Amino acid sequence: MKRISCIIFLLFLLISRGGISAQISSEKVTTIFDDLQEPGFRKGQVIVNQSSAIRNLVGARMYGENVEKTDTETFLKVQGFRTQVFSGNNQRKSKDEAFRKEKEIKEMFPDVPTYVTYTAPFWKLRVGDFRSHEEAYHMMRLLMEAFPSYGKEMYIVREEIKIPLN
Repeated sequence: MKRISCIIFLLFLLISRGGISAQISSEKVTTIFDDLQEPGFRKGQVIVNQSSAIRNLVGARMYGENVEKTDTETFLKVQGFRTQVFSGNNQRKSKDEAFRKEKEIKEMFPDVPTYVTYTAPFWKLRVGDFRSHEEAYHMMRLLMEAFPSYGKEMYIVREEIKIPLN
C-alpha cells in the first residue's frame, strides 16, 4: 500500500511539472527522478530508490510521440476542443472569407490561437486550444457576442489540440 501511494505521489509530481511521455533521444533526457536527486544551493538531499520499470513508466518531460517542438516552443498534442467559426466550400470565396474572419478575431482576441485549414472541399476556421467542452463553449459565447453575424455557423468540435509546455 505504501508503494502504491509513493507511485501515485510521483505521478502527481510529474503531471504538475509537465507532460507524461517517454522517448529515447540523442539529447540528454531529464526525468523527475534526476531533478529530485540533483544537488543545488539550499536544496536538501533526496535519494530516490525505484526499479528501472518504474523509471521507464514515469518517462521524461517534454519528450515523446505526442510532443511537438518548434524553434522556440514545445507543445503537447492531446485530444481537446475548438470552436469552429467558419466552414465553406466555395473555392473562390471561402478561403478569403476564412482568412478575413481570422484577422477580425485576432484583432479582438489576440491571445487566442486560430487555425485556418483546408480539407477538400472545405475551408475551415477554428479557434482555441481547449481541454474541456465548457472552455470551448465559453469562447464560443464570447465570439457570438463580439461577432453576432458569425453565430449561426459556430459550434464546438473535438480535435487534437496543442498545449504549450514551456
